[in-house]
Amino acid sequence: MSLNVGIDFGTSNSGVAVYRDGKVHVLPIDGKNIVPEVVKTILYITRDYQHFIGQEAVELYYKQNINRQRRFVQKWTGEIDYRGADMHYVRDIYTYVDELQPGRLLQFIKTALRSEKYQGTQVFERYYYLSDIIAGYLRLLKQRAEELLHEEISGAMLGRPVRFSTDREQDSKAQETLRQAALEAGFRQVAFELEPVAAALYYELSLSHPQNVLVFDFGGGTLDLTITRLGDAEQREVYASGGIGVAGSDFDRAIIEKRMLHHFGKGLVQHDRAIQGLIDTIPDWAALPDLSTPQARAVLQRAIQAGEAPVRLKALESLIFNDLAFSFYNMVEETKISLSSQAVALARMNEKDLDIWELYMRSQFEKDILEMYQQIEQVLLETISVSGMQPRQIDAVVKTGGSSNIPLFSAMLERIFGEHKVIASDVFNSVTAGLAIKASQSM
Repeated sequence: MSLNVGIDFGTSNSGVAVYRDGKVHVLPIDGKNIVPEVVKTILYITRDYQHFIGQEAVELYYKQNINRQRRFVQKWTGEIDYRGADMHYVRDIYTYVDELQPGRLLQFIKTALRSEKYQGTQVFERYYYLSDIIAGYLRLLKQRAEELLHEEISGAMLGRPVRFSTDREQDSKAQETLRQAALEAGFRQVAFELEPVAAALYYELSLSHPQNVLVFDFGGGTLDLTITRLGDAEQREVYASGGIGVAGSDFDRAIIEKRMLHHFGKGLVQHDRAIQGLIDTIPDWAALPDLSTPQARAVLQRAIQAGEAPVRLKALESLIFNDLAFSFYNMVEETKISLSSQAVALARMNEKDLDIWELYMRSQFEKDILEMYQQIEQVLLETISVSGMQPRQIDAVVKTGGSSNIPLFSAMLERIFGEHKVIASDVFNSVTAGLAIKASQSM
């Protein structure tokens, strides 16, 4: 008998679950994590191409990279053959590589599915296409699940957002990339379900009578909505689904752009385009690790020696050349999370030549994400309109996903539907559990 599981491949966290004997079992995939049923969506690839995920990947990254030595060497990457008029010449092209780099840490992997431009990345001597990166992560998820279940897994019901992209071609391409990655990871059968629909199936287990339910699935990468009739399998119906590619990681970026860049010289070195380019790249998690080149270091050291905002630029140099980007992004995310339970949070990071201390108020955060808040409310109202229902006809609003706990959005839901209708589901595991239920029903 084939074993099928549900997999929530998330932007920040992932999970695996199986549905047996009328019960959902979310597997403790990451024994090193505080919540073992949740595994960080992080892949660390070492120089000898070993793969690590979750907390193990984070710990190994810190052990091998923070404040390590670097040694840049020139590497031939190709040549330019120029022909024009009476001229013809061939020029070799070289790039600098750090031959002491022990590994590459890849995060926000799922977000890359939304991008038309991102194809993959070079990891030492190999080029990893996006499907290769995702396959590497899913393969380890599968192996860990099989070890826990003592059984081979043949099929996976994967969650997907309502929209990877508003462009239909890109949306289809993203799902196909995810499908191919799952097949490459060793799953023989692969199917998909919308993530908010999966969360609705899990919520349905708690119902004793039919309800009209809105699922507000707000995670690290997207907001996904579905309005459905639950509580009677024979009359189950999805009235409308909607979504937008705005969520937790976009809020982190907004915090960095609006509140953090001055710690690295923003506004103090506007005349120097090269340094300004380095500063403007800080919010880009994919590009920042690639800034550690001899040319960038030379530019920064010249400016520091010339007395141009030396403390701030020394902090920028430390961020780039001491592999502190991951710690920095984590600090920003933790600050944001703290504001869900308190009105003021302290953004604090103290590493070599990098000392950030800044009080950040919830009211500032809400101002920083105001435009995205308005977009989200518009999508919510449009989805309600498409369903043909009025807010008063919705019996329950189920929140799931880490960003659903942000007070600003809880207040929005309570204002539109009424406080008594808003229910907090399992923040991290409701989609995973629902996907397992769907896998047992249709695979």
